[in-house]
Amino acid sequence: MPSHVPDVVPNIDLMSHRQPVRITDIDRFDAIIDARTPAEFELDRIPGAINCPVLSNEERITIGTIYKQVSPFEAKRLGAAMVAANLARHLRETFADKPAHWKPLVYCWRGGLRSGSMVTWLRLVGWDAQQLAGGYKGFRHHVMEQIATIVPQLKLRVLCGATGSAKTRVLQALKAHGAQMVDLEGLAQHKGSLLGALPGIEQPSQKHFDTLLAYELQALDVSRPVYIEGESPKIGRVALPLELVYHMRQSPVVEIDATDEARLAYLLRDYAYLGDHVELLCDRLGYLKEIQGNETITRWQDWARSGNLPALFEELMRLHYDPQYERSQANHFVQWAHKRSVPAHDLSDQATRALAHHIQQLA
Repeated sequence: MPSHVPDVVPNIDLMSHRQPVRITDIDRFDAIIDARTPAEFELDRIPGAINCPVLSNEERITIGTIYKQVSPFEAKRLGAAMVAANLARHLRETFADKPAHWKPLVYCWRGGLRSGSMVTWLRLVGWDAQQLAGGYKGFRHHVMEQIATIVPQLKLRVLCGATGSAKTRVLQALKAHGAQMVDLEGLAQHKGSLLGALPGIEQPSQKHFDTLLAYELQALDVSRPVYIEGESPKIGRVALPLELVYHMRQSPVVEIDATDEARLAYLLRDYAYLGDHVELLCDRLGYLKEIQGNETITRWQDWARSGNLPALFEELMRLHYDPQYERSQANHFVQWAHKRSVPAHDLSDQATRALAHHIQQLA
């Protein structure tokens, strides 16, 4: 090579031995790069990761089909061309402003070819890129292991109360007072009841819910009480870890004993948005036909369409939610007979703050 033409490939020993990077080491890196497809990333990912796929959704399907129907060699040849093109685009665009000392961590499904290809090229540029040992599969194992390890150590205080008792608001007020809490419904993007789905908001996948929960648990001080709402094993279509359901049902219970009037007023505020989604509301009410009968459901749907939400929620409380609550609590919570009850005649924001303070004193 002529002396006046610089060698643009840095003198890097790409094959030099490096210690495998574990999940517990990720804080040492400037960025976490998920090299999987957008579809895989959407399903679940390491919190804080950015998606820089080396194959698109469609490309991965194409390569898989060629691998099975034509030959592994042809799939690798075409796949290499696709990966090279996508890496070139990331280098031109996504990584264009990264400084020379940038240190990214890259992962794919199992820490194989996709993340390995990206790491090779990032190191050629001169960045200290490294690969996550075990990839996403190893991360998933870590998540479930963390949940199984941390949950039994938690000093749970389980908030119970009939539907409309403002349990989520009380949890938020407890947090504002400095207490520890885990908002399972917030993580699940669902209010946990028949009408709990939030219009226009998708629940996370089961795997991503587990990831979010694990990260919440890791941040807790297990020597201090942790407040949590008494939930069913499923919140919408998301299932709670069995370890958490079991531990929750063995833990001390605090019941918010709110009056019917306070609960109805709270429900009308908390579910007011359903007035703008009448047909969705009517559709969900239809799920109760086998339990409540056609006549009752027709009446509820008529009230929904006419905007008579006070009458609708009053009967929903009396005929559906309350009987269900009374049947389930004593059967599910081992310490139900020894619960601490806190009366509530008002569930306004100011009153829930006072209620949270009272509950915190019980601990």
